[in-house]
Amino acid sequence: MNMVELIAKRRENQTHTFEELEFIANGAAQDSIPDYQLAAWLMAAFLNPLNLQETAWLTKAMAESGERIDLSGLPHPWLDKHSTGGVGDKTTLVFLPIMAACGLTVVKMSGRGLGITGGTVDKLGAIPGFRLDLSPEEMKAQANKIGLAITGQTPRLAPADGRLYALRDVTATVPSIPLIVSSILSKKVAGGADHVVFDVKCGAGAFMKTPADAQVLASQLEQVGCELGLKVRARITDMDEPLGRCAGNALEVKEAMAVLRGEERGRFRDLCFGLAASALELTGIPNAEQKVMDVLDSGAALEKTRQWMEAQGGDPSVCDSDDWGHAPVTETVEWSGEPGWVSDLDAEAVGLAVIDLGGGRKKKSDEINPAVGVECIAKVGDQVETGQTIFRIHAANQSDAEQAKQRLATAITSQSNQPEPKPIFFN
Repeated sequence: MNMVELIAKRRENQTHTFEELEFIANGAAQDSIPDYQLAAWLMAAFLNPLNLQETAWLTKAMAESGERIDLSGLPHPWLDKHSTGGVGDKTTLVFLPIMAACGLTVVKMSGRGLGITGGTVDKLGAIPGFRLDLSPEEMKAQANKIGLAITGQTPRLAPADGRLYALRDVTATVPSIPLIVSSILSKKVAGGADHVVFDVKCGAGAFMKTPADAQVLASQLEQVGCELGLKVRARITDMDEPLGRCAGNALEVKEAMAVLRGEERGRFRDLCFGLAASALELTGIPNAEQKVMDVLDSGAALEKTRQWMEAQGGDPSVCDSDDWGHAPVTETVEWSGEPGWVSDLDAEAVGLAVIDLGGGRKKKSDEINPAVGVECIAKVGDQVETGQTIFRIHAANQSDAEQAKQRLATAITSQSNQPEPKPIFFN
């Protein structure tokens, strides 16, 4: 096949065959199609989206572009979870140990950050010593021992997605729903899961800005997932404001551990709880909410996290102490307006500030600084006084801190009366 002809075919919005999409997936996986041609096809696919059948075919081809983990012999059910990405979304770090503590097997392959959204791989990479290069054999052995395992993109599992995923981030093609669906589900199929719960983010800090767009993505994830033989459920959750207090890799790990220790309450914990209960319901486990509550309150989920850290070479002391991963410069942003109530906290502005600080990528080759980030001291619904601290910035140097302060100065909007609480789940 000729890649130039396939680019032209997509440009003209003609339908691909399975064999053509398989050629593209294998060419990405085997490095036989150059970046510039893949980038051209991605842009054509962004402007002329794949239909549902094409999306299922591309997903299958991407999953089959490498090996698939065979979880035979491990305790059922085999579960995976995926978030479409949001500012401050560290849910996986809490969700996985809850599921393992509830007796499920969770084997997960995660990616790095796209755009303003942080990636689970980047967050776990902030933990000293934590390995993100497990082989399929190591993942299965670890899951058999402690119930969970996670790795980053590898050449052996869905390698086509690894290459296309990085190119989407730097070609402005991230928001394409069919490309998002195929990227997500190819990793789930390759990872061996038979049940998958999706967290579809919606709002200013997500790729899907409106509930209607989020519903389209949720529906396609469920339809394509079912087409591929998975049992799936998609929840739509709010991302108009950052999830939790922190955005930035080490900061988010610390916040996740505080939730597992029972020290952190609020919307982040509520989302973790609700998503975990939905996952248990999907797999048919009764009394789902009570079971999640039990493993959190008893410390079983925290103990499972310690086992997880040790199994993948991470420092287990991060589960119990925040005395690690500090940035050298700390600055605060004060509220300069009249006293009032926070009515809006712009998640996109916070995400862009984290990128400016070096906690995210502007281009494919950028290195992440795990220590930098932003703490949101004031949240939607909080009362603020003039001069009160609303953000704390963790920066590598004073210049970066000042740049972040300028961006965050207008990230909060207030009103004279307390706003109504906004639900975190839309479905």
